[in-house]
Amino acid sequence: MKKNKNIMILGTSSGAGKSITAAGLCRVFYKNGWKVTPFKAQNMALNSYVTKDGLEIGRSQGVQAAACKIEPEGYMNPLLLKPCGNNQIQIILNGKPVGNMSGYDFSKEKPKYKEHILKAYKKTEKFDICVLEGAGSPVEINIKENDLVNMGMAEMADAPVILVADIDRGGVFASVVGTMVLLEPHERERVKGIIINKFRGRKDMLLSGIKKLEEIIKVPVLGIIPYFDVDIEDEDRVTERLRKEKGKAINVAVINLNHLSNFTDIDPLKKQEDVGVSYTDNPYELDDADIIIIPGSKNTISDMEFIREKGIDKKIKELHQKGKIIIGICGGFQILGKELCDKDGVEGNPRTVKGVGLFNMTTVFSEGKTTTQYRGKLKNTEGILQGMDGCEIFGYEIHQGISFSETENSLTDDKFIKAIVKENIFGTYIHGIFENNCITERILNIVREKKGMSYKFLKESYEEYREKQFDKLEKIMRENIDIEKIYEIIFKK
Repeated sequence: MKKNKNIMILGTSSGAGKSITAAGLCRVFYKNGWKVTPFKAQNMALNSYVTKDGLEIGRSQGVQAAACKIEPEGYMNPLLLKPCGNNQIQIILNGKPVGNMSGYDFSKEKPKYKEHILKAYKKTEKFDICVLEGAGSPVEINIKENDLVNMGMAEMADAPVILVADIDRGGVFASVVGTMVLLEPHERERVKGIIINKFRGRKDMLLSGIKKLEEIIKVPVLGIIPYFDVDIEDEDRVTERLRKEKGKAINVAVINLNHLSNFTDIDPLKKQEDVGVSYTDNPYELDDADIIIIPGSKNTISDMEFIREKGIDKKIKELHQKGKIIIGICGGFQILGKELCDKDGVEGNPRTVKGVGLFNMTTVFSEGKTTTQYRGKLKNTEGILQGMDGCEIFGYEIHQGISFSETENSLTDDKFIKAIVKENIFGTYIHGIFENNCITERILNIVREKKGMSYKFLKESYEEYREKQFDKLEKIMRENIDIEKIYEIIFKK
């Protein structure tokens, strides 16, 4: 069925660098004049993206599509799994939710999704090159049966494979050799090259080990990528984001929810030189924050109960009275309301719980899921957004639940509430809200003014900033990987 040329990026483990390597190669191929598309058969992530036609896909494919300078589409990730608590995962098939099930039940059901994946992959045929990405490790032998995303997908697509290994965590040679040993003989034949990722130090100190590795596995090492600092949003590296950034003038505290999702919403704040971001579930650590953000959640009611157990709700109300800026995004917005009603048990057991209560707003959950891109203009602005009527904002929505209020003024003209601002509190369903320079500038400059600092204005859009980061990534790929050898692998038949 293969009509385009392709390459598949697999990793020796989760976090090895598959997504960023795939994005980098997408950028290199695009800059070399090829028409390129990403593809990942199956994703498991809480950080997702919504296409223009309202389909939900993994965030990494949205990023990789941007690297290719093409519009993200549903075919790029036909199967998305979103953990939602209680040992359940939500199944997103071809961009739409089709139900929840346990991981065990999904493993039994996997074969029926193969035809959907093949149909989606067929849409890549209009491109010159397809860069496929695997998931986790390709040799989890206890769950390898009916694999749809690693070597199973490589065989379906008849794709050559490059294996990425993370040297920073240690044991890189053992992880590569172990992976190759656990592959079936016909699978090993597909592996055409190795990339050593996240190397710190002098490369000449590694060369003797590389030579021995190549002798053992009979596969060449195509590159040694140094540990680099390129600010491209990712899908899985939550733990790295939890590191506290100290010594910054503006402190942003993000509530580290149990079911935190779409954490890339915070990325535009992190790129500001005077802004430090930390994640916490300790209410006393919020005292030093200038801005407190309740982020998105895959299980809002469960996370509301978590916030109450920790005493974070009381601390947020206390800090609101002291004038700290409080922001809720999507599930965090719902949490800021007075009531969360789930009579149908969409998020687990049927129940109704009280929210933090800073907005006079009720959220009712139902089976229907909102997935749409958003563009509109603000109205009814007050408080920290005073005078911003007419400001155009964009982003996307991914949520179950609709919010109602008889007293709060919505910031948009939509039928249901999308955003509310009141005094020093701002809540919205719109993911990517900080990619809007008008919002980010206003909120950060309010803090700067309180602290006697000079105003700062954003000179480039978030999209322009991200393009520069893609170009930095491309440069790193070209300088540290044998790109010509990769072309030989792709086009050799």
